Amino acid sequence: MTDTSLTSRVDTLEMRIAYQDDTIEDLNRTITAQWKEIDRLTREIANLADRVREAGSGASGAPEPPPPHY
Repeated sequence: MTDTSLTSRVDTLEMRIAYQDDTIEDLNRTITAQWKEIDRLTREIANLADRVREAGSGASGAPEPPPPHY
């Protein structure tokens, strides 16, 4: 193998590694953003479930009387 062929192969590998590092970093940022969004949505669902539970416990079993007519 010649020195130029070896140098060319090493350069090619270095470029591929640099590209892969960029791709991995982009994927990491995307996953981090998704987990933050999932955490936010999970908290929001828990809050809504609490509100529904409170609304259900505050409602009485008797129906509301009809409004007076004029």
